[in-house]
Amino acid sequence: MKEVKHHKQQTLCQTRPAYRQGRRLTAVKTYTVNNESQHLFVYGVPKIDLFNELKSLCAKHGKMSKFHLVADHKTEIFTECFHVVYEKIEVAKKAKRLLDNKSFYGGILHVCYAPEFESMEETKSKLLLRNQSILQYKS
Repeated sequence: MKEVKHHKQQTLCQTRPAYRQGRRLTAVKTYTVNNESQHLFVYGVPKIDLFNELKSLCAKHGKMSKFHLVADHKTEIFTECFHVVYEKIEVAKKAKRLLDNKSFYGGILHVCYAPEFESMEETKSKLLLRNQSILQYKS
């Protein structure tokens, strides 16, 4: 599988003014509606048969429609990558926020969106949902 640039973890921002810096350093990344997705990749899972443990951790955030190991994806040594698909995009956004940089069995999870795996219907419904929320906000 071809490595995608937006799946790489970015370095932490060291140049923010003190009044803008939070309690911990974070990377600066802006997401558009097109970048966000129900599809998530979870990197950094130690290669010690943690399928069920990670599945139950991800299921705490909401209902999943798919969960599987991505065997042909380039990962760090002794780690695995999993593909998680949530039924709702709001749930996927929350799960990404809460699982990213979380300690998990001695590894640090890196969670990123994988919009390249969306079907045309998923992309269309995502954009329609965003359009409806904007129209609701305006009125």
